[in-house]
Amino acid sequence: MHLLSTASEAYPLVKTGGLADVVGALPAALAPHGVATTTLLPGYPAVLKAAGHAKPVHRWPKLLGGEARLLKAEVAGLDFLILDAPALYARDGGLYGDPTGIDWPDNWRRFAALARAAADLASGAVEDYTFDILHAHDWQAAMAPAYLRYAPDAVGATRAKTVVTVHNIAFQGRFDASVFAELDLPRAAFALDGVEYYGGVGFLKAGLEAADAITTVSPTYAEEILRPEFGMGLEGLIAARSARVSGIVNGIDPAVWSPARDPHLAQPFTARTLTRRRASKRAVEQAFALDAGDGPIFTVVSRLTWQKGMDVLAWSLDDLVAAGGRLALLGSGDAALESAFLQAAARHPGRIGVRIGYDEPLSHLLQGGADAILIPSRFEPCGLTQLYGLAYGCVPVVARTGGLADTVIDANDAALAAGVATGIVFDGVSYDALTRAIRRTAALYARPDVWTTLQRNGMRADFSWGRSGRRYADLYRSLIAA
Repeated sequence: MHLLSTASEAYPLVKTGGLADVVGALPAALAPHGVATTTLLPGYPAVLKAAGHAKPVHRWPKLLGGEARLLKAEVAGLDFLILDAPALYARDGGLYGDPTGIDWPDNWRRFAALARAAADLASGAVEDYTFDILHAHDWQAAMAPAYLRYAPDAVGATRAKTVVTVHNIAFQGRFDASVFAELDLPRAAFALDGVEYYGGVGFLKAGLEAADAITTVSPTYAEEILRPEFGMGLEGLIAARSARVSGIVNGIDPAVWSPARDPHLAQPFTARTLTRRRASKRAVEQAFALDAGDGPIFTVVSRLTWQKGMDVLAWSLDDLVAAGGRLALLGSGDAALESAFLQAAARHPGRIGVRIGYDEPLSHLLQGGADAILIPSRFEPCGLTQLYGLAYGCVPVVARTGGLADTVIDANDAALAAGVATGIVFDGVSYDALTRAIRRTAALYARPDVWTTLQRNGMRADFSWGRSGRRYADLYRSLIAA
């Protein structure tokens, strides 16, 4: 079976968040189940540089108004196709916005072109390429099934079956109706059951309407987005297509995330050699100018946003310190929240350390050296940092939502007695709920035997891509059979 996986980013070529980790890990997860994966990415400068001497295999004289080439490359044993369209992707700044963080005004064109290229590949319109499944990730790729459905010259006898995965339904790719005239779609596509969305154009909405199957990145999130507080306006469409919706939890790549062989740790360790974590804990103290000691170090590795509950955490930092905890935070986001955490660090020198930005090696050290990772998200489709925490003995402290609820077992009395607890789970993202969870974490940490059991339970859990890869492969085969 041949799969075309289409996304706006993929590790190891380019990454801004968990989406890249998932897309990058999917090929290896699917290979044992007879699925050969090719990943289509935009030709950002970083991608072209990482791909080295990529080989041209196709040319579009006019792809949404501009010339584009398709390049083929193999990187780290993975097969990539790269959409080289300099007018769309050759620019300074981020993947989605300019150097100041403002979204590129032509994002609709940049990602419609990616989707149209995917549709051409999935329809057999590109010579020498045939795919059984087109898997589009998030709004940036979600128009691909719509192009297969509506664009006459992108539809052929070899049309692939289509899957859209919602990594976060809050990000939908909504644009003014004026862009429709330049999307190379027939007039009939601007309809309630097409790409029209509240009078404009909705990229994710269009993909959800057209896809043969819809997945989310956890079973609980698949249920949550049926409700208005989580569905973000698309709950009606999700409900109408519920028979085609399933939730498959993301995995983590043990080749990248393994404390037994992670070069970013001060000393490797396993569930049997947890005392070796102390070297990385000392390294975290030094990196964040924290007072040395044996009390718990909490960590945050996150975007600093309302969704992630970072406003509530900022309010709770004095209580965290009062409970005997320290905090090492790595992240960036809302300017007001960045300022709040920096002010807290100034207020509590030696107890709170903050690094604004993102640093991949440092994120590994934090998972391998901090004692607990705080994830008070208001909603979390899957989450990866709690999975990294489990794998590294960094006990997750999480809100009961989405993939957090699916992957962390609360250390209540029954779970502790049964020996299955892996973390601390709390209900409702509020000051009271979070501070109680922090105090409960500190109390459990003060019981070394209990804490070690929590760590080892998490480290022995299987959150590799094995089961998830099989579920995706089974889904693909069911679509082909149908």
